[in-house]
Amino acid sequence: MLAVTTDPSQDWLLTLFKVVCVFAVVMPMVAYSVVAERRISAWIQDRIGPNRVGIPFTNIKLLGLGQPLADGLKALVKEDFTPAHVMKVFYWMAPAIAMVPSFVVLAVVPFGSRLGEQKMVIADLDVGILFTFGVVSLGVYGIVLDGYASNSKYPFLGGIRSGAQMISYEIAMGLAVVPVFMLVGKLNLGAVIEYQADGAWLLFKQPLAFAIFLIAIFAETNRLPFDLAESETELVAGYNTEYSSMRFALFFMGEYAAMIAGSALMVVLFCGGWTLPLGDYFNMPAESLGQGLVHIAVFLAKIAVFLGLMIWVRWMLPRFRYDQLMNIGWKRFLPLSLANIILTAIVLWVLNS
Repeated sequence: MLAVTTDPSQDWLLTLFKVVCVFAVVMPMVAYSVVAERRISAWIQDRIGPNRVGIPFTNIKLLGLGQPLADGLKALVKEDFTPAHVMKVFYWMAPAIAMVPSFVVLAVVPFGSRLGEQKMVIADLDVGILFTFGVVSLGVYGIVLDGYASNSKYPFLGGIRSGAQMISYEIAMGLAVVPVFMLVGKLNLGAVIEYQADGAWLLFKQPLAFAIFLIAIFAETNRLPFDLAESETELVAGYNTEYSSMRFALFFMGEYAAMIAGSALMVVLFCGGWTLPLGDYFNMPAESLGQGLVHIAVFLAKIAVFLGLMIWVRWMLPRFRYDQLMNIGWKRFLPLSLANIILTAIVLWVLNS
């Protein structure tokens, strides 16, 4: 078990340790999500995909599992080129601003129950969901700043599209979560998991909210069929057009980190977090190190399922037109989210009266 300190002055050490552990888990997940995407797309398109990179100077291929290391080294050694026509300071800032919010969101996500006496969450905030939406909304600034700083028409159009798209779907996504907290009665994400451990997952109690939230996550992460900010057939590469080397890699990492963060939120809000309906061992806070590790493994496995779904959808559905994307956000999801809130309020009023 983890050693527990009773000295408040040492709390920052435990927090730092949790941050390092989360970062050490998320970064390989980002790297191998890219490999999974390339292999799944190859399978769908009847290709082979990356299967060559293994242990250097040997014939051990490892099914291509060394590909992230090769890609990372390539990004590091490529020339860090800055076009002469860009606004340099903003151009350099944009990739970091686009990437950081996706990692900060994970600070309030309970990725397990307990290890020893420590909750498996970096910051157990009573307003965790409000913090989440506040941080997620910052990600669009990186893309919009990129479009402005690139001083080029294709990134500019991509940045404008991304800003309008994220604003539109954040409203629907936020309203979709309201019925969840009407049922739970708290904004703490850990309390949401506890509520589901004592009953059915909210996926079954709020299927409409889950569907809206799931589709909105696709739009928030600029994934097909909502990748209008990149839209290679129209905008070359959208907001990525003027970037290369490690700066392009930061945008790439930010997208996959956002996919992981969005998947984690769906798991927490609708799929029971680290719990499973298989008895107290999977539903009660861990009493041993092994049980705590099993809870973390369950949580990561659920995230992997949603990541697989997001990858599969990218290679199976065509891109929406921009007017269709706006119509779905404003004329479909917004009214449905409001109607779901009203319906949930009526049901709770009838049950409690």
